[in-house]
Amino acid sequence: MKNKKLPRVLIAPNAFKESLTAYEAAKAIQKGILRVNPDIKTTLIPIADGGDGTMDVLVRGLGGKQKTTTVMGPMDEVVNAKWGIINRGKSAVIEMAQASGLFRVPINHRNPLKAHTYGTGELIKKCLDSDVSEILVGVGGSATVDMGTGALMALGIKFLDKKGKVVGLGGGNLTQIVSIDDSNLDRRINKVKIRVACDVKNPLLGKDGAVSRYAPQKGATPVMLVQLEEGFIHFNELIQRTFGINLSKVPGAGAAGGLGAGLMAFINAELVSGSDYIMNELNIDEALKNNELVVTGEGKMDSQSRSGKAPSALAFRAQKYHCKVIALAGIIGNNRQALHNDGFTALFPIQNGPMNLTESIAESNQLLTRQTEEIFRLIINI
Repeated sequence: MKNKKLPRVLIAPNAFKESLTAYEAAKAIQKGILRVNPDIKTTLIPIADGGDGTMDVLVRGLGGKQKTTTVMGPMDEVVNAKWGIINRGKSAVIEMAQASGLFRVPINHRNPLKAHTYGTGELIKKCLDSDVSEILVGVGGSATVDMGTGALMALGIKFLDKKGKVVGLGGGNLTQIVSIDDSNLDRRINKVKIRVACDVKNPLLGKDGAVSRYAPQKGATPVMLVQLEEGFIHFNELIQRTFGINLSKVPGAGAAGGLGAGLMAFINAELVSGSDYIMNELNIDEALKNNELVVTGEGKMDSQSRSGKAPSALAFRAQKYHCKVIALAGIIGNNRQALHNDGFTALFPIQNGPMNLTESIAESNQLLTRQTEEIFRLIINI
C-alpha cells in the first residue's frame, strides 16, 4: 500500500444551488481528499454552465475583476448587481439573475406579467462603458418572461402600441406591441460580440417553450400562462415580419423567459452552450490530460443534467482522455444508467441519512467533505 501511486485529481464541481458556490464546493471536496492523504495532487477548476456562479467561476478562474453596479430589479426595485471583467479587460461577463433573477422576488410577489429584464440591459450598458469587445450573458435563474424587451428598452429600443405610445415593462405587455423604433439603440452594441450562455435547449414556443416549462415557477397562474404564450406568439410574429427570422424553434431561444430570443433578434447575439464556452475559457481539456480522476457534482443530478449542465458536459469530455469521473450531488435522480452512459464512472449522494431540504442546505459543506473522504479512503486502500 505504501508504494501505491496516488491519483492526480481534477476537482471541478458546479455550484450547489442555494448552498455552495462552485468554488466553495471545490474546496470542500479538496478538504475531504486531503484528509485521506495530504500528498494527493489536486487541481481545482470550478465550472459553470451559464447559470448561477458563471461570473464568479470565470472571474476567479481567469484572474479577472468583479464589479458592482446599481440597476433596476425585476419588479422595479433598486438592486446591486455584480458583474466581471476578464481576459485583460477585453471581455465582460454578467449573470442576468444578478439584475433580473428569481431570487430577487419574494414568493408572494412573483408575477411574470410585470417582471422585466430592464436591469439586465443596464448591466450590458455598463459593460459597454468599460470598452470591452465581447460580453457573455449568463441567463440562468430569471424571474422574467418578457422575451428580453426590458433589456432592449434599457439599450434604447422603443416598443410601441397601436397609438404610438411606448408600452410598459413586463411580459404582460407583449401583445400590445405593434411596432418597433430602434433609432435610439446604443450603437456601441454593434461593435461588441454578445454571447448568450445557456444550459437549456428549450425552444421559444409550445409545450417545451419558455412559458409552458418555466413560467409556473416564476409565479404564473394558468390564466397568466395563456396570456404570456399569446404574447410570445404575437411578438415572435412581429420579429418575423420585421427581420425575416423565425425564432420559434431555435434551441435555447426559450432560455430566461425568451431573453435569448430577444437579444438574438435585436442585437445579433449568439446563443452558445454555457458549459462548453466556460470550459474552453478555463482550458479544462489541458487539465483533463494531466489528471486520471475527476470529481464533479452539483445540487441535483437527474434527466435535466444531461441537457447542457456543466457536470455532464465535463463527463462527456473526460471520456476522450480516459478519465474516471465521480459525481457528488445532494440528490441523484432515477436515471443513473443514462448518466453512466454519458461518462460518469460513479454517482454518490452526499446525504448520510434522512434530512429535509433546509438541513441538507445548511450542512452541505460538511456533507460534501465527509462523503468525499469516504470515497477516497476506498480508492486509496484497494
